[in-house]
Amino acid sequence: MSEYDPNEHLPILARGHPVSIHLDVVKGSCDGCPVKAVASDEGYHGSSNNSPREGKYETFATHNSGLDPITLSWQNITVSVKGKEKACCLGDDIATPKQILKNVTGLVKPGMLTAVMGVSGTGKSTLMNVLAHRNTQQYDVTGDISVNGVNVGNGIRNISAYCQQDEMFIGTLTVKEHLEFRALLRMDKTLPERARKLRVEEAMSETGLTECADTEIGTPGKKKGISGGQMRRLSFASEILTNPPLMFCDEPTSGLDCFMAESIVKTLQTMAQRGRTIMCTIHQPSSEVFQLFDHLLLLSEGHIAYLGSAWQAEKFFLSQGHLCPANHNLADFYINTMAIDPGRQEDCRRKAVALCDAFRKSEVNQTLLCNLQEVTDQSQANINSSLFQHAFNNGNDRYSSPGHKQLQMLLWRSGIGMRRDAAVFVAQGLQTVLAAVFLGLVYLMQKYDQSGVMNIDAAIFLLITNLSFTCMFSVVNSFPAELPVFMREYGSGLYRVDIYFISKTLSELPTLIILPALFASISYWMIGLNPSVTCFLVFVAMMILVANVAASFGYLISTASGSIDVALNIAPSLFIAFTLFGGFFLNSSAVPVYFIWLQYLSWFNYANEVLVINQWDTIDYIACGEASNSTSDVCFRDGHDIIDYLHFHQGSYYLDIGLLFVLLVGFRLLAFLLLLLKAKRSKA
Repeated sequence: MSEYDPNEHLPILARGHPVSIHLDVVKGSCDGCPVKAVASDEGYHGSSNNSPREGKYETFATHNSGLDPITLSWQNITVSVKGKEKACCLGDDIATPKQILKNVTGLVKPGMLTAVMGVSGTGKSTLMNVLAHRNTQQYDVTGDISVNGVNVGNGIRNISAYCQQDEMFIGTLTVKEHLEFRALLRMDKTLPERARKLRVEEAMSETGLTECADTEIGTPGKKKGISGGQMRRLSFASEILTNPPLMFCDEPTSGLDCFMAESIVKTLQTMAQRGRTIMCTIHQPSSEVFQLFDHLLLLSEGHIAYLGSAWQAEKFFLSQGHLCPANHNLADFYINTMAIDPGRQEDCRRKAVALCDAFRKSEVNQTLLCNLQEVTDQSQANINSSLFQHAFNNGNDRYSSPGHKQLQMLLWRSGIGMRRDAAVFVAQGLQTVLAAVFLGLVYLMQKYDQSGVMNIDAAIFLLITNLSFTCMFSVVNSFPAELPVFMREYGSGLYRVDIYFISKTLSELPTLIILPALFASISYWMIGLNPSVTCFLVFVAMMILVANVAASFGYLISTASGSIDVALNIAPSLFIAFTLFGGFFLNSSAVPVYFIWLQYLSWFNYANEVLVINQWDTIDYIACGEASNSTSDVCFRDGHDIIDYLHFHQGSYYLDIGLLFVLLVGFRLLAFLLLLLKAKRSKA
């Protein structure tokens, strides 16, 4: 085993304080075996595991861990909601910004597992988001945030991980496949693929996911997969692939039972002991879970009520006259002490303010400020380290993998999803066949007489409508559900928006070719449309084009809506409007001038004109019997009469096809631009 020099870590572990180092060597024969170093003040005599701490500071570091220790500090952080709130006072409206955090200052050191606690609405998640430089678009933020004394701004994203409360995964992937997907896209591009896959194995081992490596993740409520606790661990594993020295976790135990919550926090504790700096918001932890935290940050009404070693918090509260009852959960005691009870708001607020004022004057806070100053004083010595080079420079190269690799991996993931959801494709195929057969039986082998003309025109329009409806709503029902996953993965820097959109287009293309072609082939010959092979091929090609235009419009609606519920409310109205101006229910020459723009945007109009011309242009004779047209004096003697009656023009044939391609590209382009705008805003 290589030699371990504790003095090398003293400036980071306990600057300016006498320390004693305890080494616990974990069994192993390689030089990379973890060695846990516990640094504490001379007064420390407690255990390094779950028992209450008796030293002021303690930090864990791992020998040969490859982590750059991070001390995260922040000074005078004030956060206000953008915009104004109106408060009525004596009949006057006074516009005041709503403040969430008020002049907050603090510091956390490497190896610390810090719990951020407080009653709901005190700013726990807001503080986490501000420190991580994520999801702050709606806030006005002032103050300084530093890493080892250096303000890296948005660069903190490049050296930190952010585990959000809600897990979002592609349910058809296994645990190992999901991690390999992220590893091959997110890890350093200079690492060979073998090294990245080895890191996946290490991450699964570190988070206890090895046993479920080949289990599909699943989708809650739809497809059974791994458990909730395993999903939470998978979130951690996804973020530690790049070995970040700083981690933020938002409510990691939310929705889990006591046993699983304790297991999750133990996983975080293990990761912290390997040299990481970890902050997590926590809600109502059990006594066992609470004892696992090294550090405690209590927020009350936007102010810090306590920040220091978890074991010292009870002494601080006792010094202010707040005694925790025997056998009472300390976490519940702290929260209840700071809570604002309905009907006793003024008394509770005075008590909370007194706690915050007492902390500012306490010895714990003075020591914290001294440590904060020491970190600031050493900032110039740290600024040239590889850690800060990565933080500052990585913003210029946000993606670790080239575009072709991103496209390859996204297509690989889509292929797995289609293969494992083969039942969906089979169901779509069966639906297509049944719809084609049904319409074929309704309009079975139409005669070319006056009645047949009306039936054939109706059949053509119904075929366009049915296919458009199926393709558009298949997108509307699925794509909005995938958008949150895309937003999160884009925010993590896995792939570019254009690459993602291209992969979606390519992966769905086989479905949008095979199913429309099958639908057209069955219905065409059953209805008895123009027997020319050329006309049949044109018909099939046009139906494929219509399907792709309808799907493109579905992407536009889905991207603009952002959710399935909104999209499903908007789509039917627009679909009916486009159908109305398709040239069947309303003659093209009778469209009101104020709705002419809807006719130009309706792919039904162009497709119907092309397919009607394709059907009737070569028909030279149509029977005109006595009973053929009892409601009109019009008698169609050939196909050109029908085309003229509908006010369609043979000269517009190729123009219509071209305009369908314009709509296809236009809808897709608008959907892409909206998606790009949303992605950029979500990253701001």
